Amino acid sequence: MGIRDIKLQKRERRKKSIRKVIGGTAERPRLSVYRSATNIYAQIIDDTSGNTLVAVSTLNKELKGKLKNGGNVEAAQKVGELLSKLAKKRKVTKIAFDRNGYLYHGRVKALADAAREGGLEF
Repeated sequence: MGIRDIKLQKRERRKKSIRKVIGGTAERPRLSVYRSATNIYAQIIDDTSGNTLVAVSTLNKELKGKLKNGGNVEAAQKVGELLSKLAKKRKVTKIAFDRNGYLYHGRVKALADAAREGGLEF
């Protein structure tokens, strides 16, 4: 078992611990963040009905050509801004933030801050 497997197992354990407490409802859906080395993904999910209300990533049409690199803080900020804009169209203002086992630092924090500035409450 390599270091990469151990890091993944630790993140999965943190993820399960977080999900015990945080769940998305119709009134307050869950904002889930996933980050890879090259991209960042965010989606707003209503866990009671199992529907994804809004999904945004660095691979979206609106962002793909504008970003030089999809795996940095600047890209995460753009994703957060676009996410809040699309969430407002769906009349979603209050969310529960699910960092998905990642540390609240760097790209995850940048995405959250940009979403907050865009009008989302969490």
